[in-house]
Amino acid sequence: MSIVKRPILLVEDNPVDLDLTLRAFKRRKLTNPIEVARDGEEALEWVARTAAIGEGLPVLILLDLKLPKVDGLEVLRHLKTHPSFRAVPVVVLTTSSESADVQTAYQLGANSYIVKPVDFEKFIEVAAQIELYWTVLNAPLE
Repeated sequence: MSIVKRPILLVEDNPVDLDLTLRAFKRRKLTNPIEVARDGEEALEWVARTAAIGEGLPVLILLDLKLPKVDGLEVLRHLKTHPSFRAVPVVVLTTSSESADVQTAYQLGANSYIVKPVDFEKFIEVAAQIELYWTVLNAPLE
């Protein structure tokens, strides 16, 4: 019997960062499928669509803050007030190290805040830690 792994929702608008993240997870041989939203509006549409069908909640959401259309903090605010999504872990994965962004993200319910490393090898290490904790060790809400 095969177990279907729940997806990871990656919300990232920068094509270089998107490619870097996908390559890092591929290199780690991540078995969870990756769903991609390329801006905040697309992320909110994905959330609405997933909630409407009542299944396929992600095991984790990786959220950039600097997004077009709807910024990441507004997406986070929506996620953490949504009845189906409020318990889904959200890891902010962004280039912003501004203390105001960090503080606001945690106040809105982010589970973790990671500043993206520029170096690919360091990014691989970050991807490994995300994978290990959020998809292997952490017990997700069923």
